[in-house]
Amino acid sequence: MSEVSLASGLMEFAPGAIGGFCNVFVGHPMDLIKVRQQSVPMGGGGGASVSRTAVAAALASNTSTSAMFRNIIAQEGMSGLYRGLSSPLIAVTPAFAVNFWSFDVAKNFIIKQQQQNANSNEEVPVQLSIAQISLAGAFSGICLGGVIGPSERIKCLMQVDKQRYSGFFDCARQVYKEGGLASVFRGTGSAILRDVPGNAAYFGAYELFKRQLCVWEERDTPSTRAILLAGGMSGVANWIVAIPFDTIKSRIQTAPAGRYRNYVDVLRQTIQQEGFQALFRGLTPALLRAFPANAACLLGVESARTFFASIR
Repeated sequence: MSEVSLASGLMEFAPGAIGGFCNVFVGHPMDLIKVRQQSVPMGGGGGASVSRTAVAAALASNTSTSAMFRNIIAQEGMSGLYRGLSSPLIAVTPAFAVNFWSFDVAKNFIIKQQQQNANSNEEVPVQLSIAQISLAGAFSGICLGGVIGPSERIKCLMQVDKQRYSGFFDCARQVYKEGGLASVFRGTGSAILRDVPGNAAYFGAYELFKRQLCVWEERDTPSTRAILLAGGMSGVANWIVAIPFDTIKSRIQTAPAGRYRNYVDVLRQTIQQEGFQALFRGLTPALLRAFPANAACLLGVESARTFFASIR
């Protein structure tokens, strides 16, 4: 591969990687609270690995977002809010690179199909509909969930059981020792089920808000303020759609081996024991995290795209 081809390839992946780093760093504290809320059923009856920790005791007594925030700082210090950060930084940064790259691939495929259907010999600019943008987002969700699933398994375990693991690689080693690759990839299918509709809502909402804000501001391209607002709202849309699937994923990935037979069994037990509303546990911290994290993410992506376009 030539140096030019390599540089061009890196430029295609770099914006998503930069956006992923911004997303994780800004949003991790609220993601930590979300996972802990989701992983221990109401009444304190969690899995064996969770019940050994002080986190489970705090959850059993009070699962509100503000109470958990105070408990984490009191018991673990400010650094406790970034427990498990190494896992998403290691995995989410390249996963977001794949996410945005696969979205662009799907979007360009749809554009080419439209141009071919128009029987035009010239490439003409095509503005995709919001539905088409959402379809491309759904495709990217398959890629994102498949890449990020194993790292989320490790991240979730580190977030709910801070005593057991000394770090990312120690957790990965123990997970692999427990059940091989099957254990490492536990919950990856549910991550894909979460990210397909979640990404459809994410990219669709971002494009919708971005276009509308351009109209309001009377601009051809979105301003920084518009990108931040549209990015924040896209994150909110994502989590409103994805939170039930994310709850199932978190429970599968943090429960002891053998507790659940499959995804349907998680859904059945959760609704039967705790009610339908249990699927939406963690929504408050997810939404509190979604706006600033995804505003930072999309600003990082758009800024990187502009920068790399200027030096190509």
